[in-house]
Parts: sequence; structure tokens; C-alpha cells
Amino acid sequence: MRLHLLLPLAASAALLHAQAPLTPPLPPAIARDLTARVAAVTPKVVAWRRDLHAHPELSGVEQRTGAVVAAQLTALGLEVRTNVGGAAGVVAVLRGGRPGPAVALRADMDALPVTEQTGLPFASTVTTQFNGQTVGVMHACGHDAHTAILMGVAEVLSGMKAQLPGTVTFLFQPDEEGNGGAQRMLDAGAFDAPNVEAVYGLHTWPGPTGTVATRSGGMMASIDGWRVVVHGRQAHGAQPWRSIDPIVIGAQIINDLQTIVSRSVDLTAGPAVVTVGVFNGGVRENIIPDSAIMYGTFRTFNPTARATVARQIERIATSLAGAGGATAAVTITDDGYPPTVNDPRWFGRATNVLRNALGGANVLESAPAMPGEDFSLLLQRVPGLFIFLGVTPRGTDPATAPANHSPLFVVDEAALPTGITSLASLAIDALLNGVPKLTVTP
Repeated sequence: MRLHLLLPLAASAALLHAQAPLTPPLPPAIARDLTARVAAVTPKVVAWRRDLHAHPELSGVEQRTGAVVAAQLTALGLEVRTNVGGAAGVVAVLRGGRPGPAVALRADMDALPVTEQTGLPFASTVTTQFNGQTVGVMHACGHDAHTAILMGVAEVLSGMKAQLPGTVTFLFQPDEEGNGGAQRMLDAGAFDAPNVEAVYGLHTWPGPTGTVATRSGGMMASIDGWRVVVHGRQAHGAQPWRSIDPIVIGAQIINDLQTIVSRSVDLTAGPAVVTVGVFNGGVRENIIPDSAIMYGTFRTFNPTARATVARQIERIATSLAGAGGATAAVTITDDGYPPTVNDPRWFGRATNVLRNALGGANVLESAPAMPGEDFSLLLQRVPGLFIFLGVTPRGTDPATAPANHSPLFVVDEAALPTGITSLASLAIDALLNGVPKLTVTP
């Protein structure tokens, strides 16, 4: 998950309102079988997750992880493809006992350049080179749990395939934290054979273990980047009047960027964030440099806000640079992830499945979250549902527990059966009850 700001799960356990015709609970015999199989596979899922946690791999190089996944799926007798999309992606297809719908389930596999500080017995000790530095590597966003959960779902559904119509495509995706592995998998035909009609996914998140949270419509923000280089004139630090100081101008730009959200974005249509992550200029205390560079990210929930923020970054940077006698080169990297949107027409039915499987009190409404996810690209192709899986031990405040991307982030393994049950139940419902044809507009 590409993050800027984490928001906790909504504190209330209010039931989510249905917005589409609901389907009945799973047949009792299938529900009992599912419960038993989830309990049986959970020890394996815990072991897989610990192994993956101890051997994390950064975005785009998840070769060991992909090999572990592929070996397990092959042992289940699934149709397995590896290196999907030119990376470590794995796609496996489970064919049910008779024809029916085609659904997909997705997990991301990559870790982060974070040095782990949890003290767990299976904590990562892996280091690597990243951006010219030696850094630790850690599953600080829970993708090890996502991968292990989906491996468990594959085993559960494989054991039930004679009872199920249709097909399930399992997507184990690389490079979510980096450069959008979801799009590469789509381009490689991950949704095309069979032709996927609905997709589901989850993400570990601060929230009580045993709960899930989601929301209708915009759930997570779009991700875009920006870069500004201020070109001034170099001079001696003791003679600033001979310079055009790009550091002073850069500081003015940073201050004015803070007004974009508060004065230019219609916040009634959704939240927005503009963040400066880097500001570099100069190499010595007595030299005013000829240039300074700053860059960061912005997050929005609708196209109007997205365009407004991009336009205002350029306007502010070029105007202030010009006023100070400098120039500014502005780059907006607007090829990031779009907002993650749960289709309201599908939302009621999907959340009803979760309430039936987990109990209504364990299905929460999430606040809009400013991080972004390339699962959004999958939801632009077909309807589905993205959910947050609570992984904070009950009795611990999710708002103060170390959150995603922290070196202290810990997944409560008691949440793993909830994740398996959620994804398996959503898939089984779609297979048994069909997938309505909904037009998805990017």
C-alpha cells in the first residue's frame, strides 16, 4: 500500500446499509464445511505468514515469494502461471465442479525498505541496497499476511470445488508498493482466461482483530506525485544580494502549497492531502546554491480535486519563483493509482455476505483513507469489494498501535481466520448466486 496518512477503522460497529438486492446466507452444509476447513488450514497460514515475514522482498523482485506461492498452488492441482506481467506475479485458476461465474481474489506480495524493530522471533534480518543506501527489508504493511491468507483460501476452496460452480482466479501480485503491478498483470491477461466478472481483496489495517471495515464509493484516495526544481543564481553566503536564492523561494513555495487544500479544493466532495516529502538545496553552509528541489505526493478522491491540486501546484511554484527572479520547473506525475471505489450497486450484497459470515457487529464502516492502492485498477475493470482487515489485538487502541509502514507494525495472527473466511465467503456467494452485469466506468 502506498501511504501518506493512515486513518483508523471507524470506531462504531454500525451495520452498513444495503444498497442492492441481497442474497441469502450460504447453504448450511457449505457454511459448516467452510468453517471446518478454515480452522484446519489456519495453522498452515500462520506458518506461511511467518516464513514470508522472515524472508521479505522489495517491489519487483519477489522471486522467492512467488516461488513459494506457485509451489503450494501447484500442489493443490490448480492451473498455475508464473512471472505474469514480466515480474514475479502468480496467477492460478480453480475450476469448480460445473460451469458458472468467474471471480478473482487478489493478494499483494511485496515488502518495504524498513528496518524491523518488532523483536518477533521471526522478525526480518534482511538488508538490501535501496536508493544508494543499505536498508532493512520488512513486511511493514502486512502483505505477508495477505499472501498467506490467499494461499489458505486457495486450499479451502480447492477442497470444496466439487460443490461449487464456475472458476476462481487467484492473483498473487508483485510491486504494489512500487510501480503498479496490478496493471501489468491485467495487461498480461490475468482477468482474461477465464473472463473475470468480480474481484475481491483485503488489506491489514489498524482495527480490532476479528473485524473488517469497508465503505461504499470512494474508500481510498488516488496517488499522484509532484516535483519542483527552482533555478536561481549561486553566490557567496556572505553576499546574498548577488544571488537569487532558491532556498528562500522554495520555502515560500512550501508555505503556499499548504493553502491548496484549505482554499482551493471543495472538501465537501471528499478529502485531499498535499505533502512535501523532500526539500534539498545546497552543499555547504556559506554557498547559496543555484537550485533547490522539492517533491512530494497529493491524494484526492475525485477528478475535479485531482486536477485542481495539480494546477495549483504549478501555479504557486511558477508564480513565486518568477516573483523572486527565479524560474521553476514543475512535473506532475499524474500516472499514479486512481481512487479505490467500491461500486455502490454491488456494495450492499457483498457486505451482507460478510455480515452473514462474521456477524454484523464485526463488519464496520471505514472512514475514507488517504493511502492509495492499485487494487483500484482491478475495480475499474469489474465490480467487487475491497475491505480492511483489523489486525490490532482487542483491548489495544488502534489509533495508538504502530500502524502500516512502521518498523513496529505487528499483525495479530488471530485475525488470519477472519481474512480467510471473508474472501472465501465472498467468492462462494458470487459462484453460487451469480454476478450481475454492471457497467464499470473508469
